[in-house]
Amino acid sequence: MRQHSLNDIELSGYAPGLIGRTTWLHAEYYHDHWGFDISFEAQVGMELSEFLRDFDPKRDGFWAAWKGTDFVGCIAIDGSLKDSQGARLRWFIVDPAYQGQGIGQLLIRHALLFCRQTGCPKVYLWTFEGLEAARRLYERSGFKLSEAHTVNQWGQTIVEQRYDLDLIRK
Repeated sequence: MRQHSLNDIELSGYAPGLIGRTTWLHAEYYHDHWGFDISFEAQVGMELSEFLRDFDPKRDGFWAAWKGTDFVGCIAIDGSLKDSQGARLRWFIVDPAYQGQGIGQLLIRHALLFCRQTGCPKVYLWTFEGLEAARRLYERSGFKLSEAHTVNQWGQTIVEQRYDLDLIRK
């Protein structure tokens, strides 16, 4: 069942085919814009498959954004380590044809609301330097850069970054 409309955008949970669609969108975008190789696509497909196979709705969330029948983006919250390390925001992407319409902001807002409702003390994510629109969304949502280091992965040298958000109000 789809819900939460924003400019004809609806969010749903998992539906058949979303592992493939999510993996494809990530693989195509990061290959075309950042030169990532097959190891990136394989990692996304494998880790997303394992996440959804072991999905626990009490701690995990996965939302797909749709415009009509078009899959336009997604986001996930992996809560498997929420009590020790925090919940991990993962697989956040908006199809380039739909960027700049508020879909990313809707997805992040929805994911963070889920974290608050399920009692996550903190949320973190891994990204890399250069994804400026995503960085701005993270920072507007309260995330702070907590770590950065250079790595060689996915056929490229990137500056990997960790962002953290403390959800406990003091």
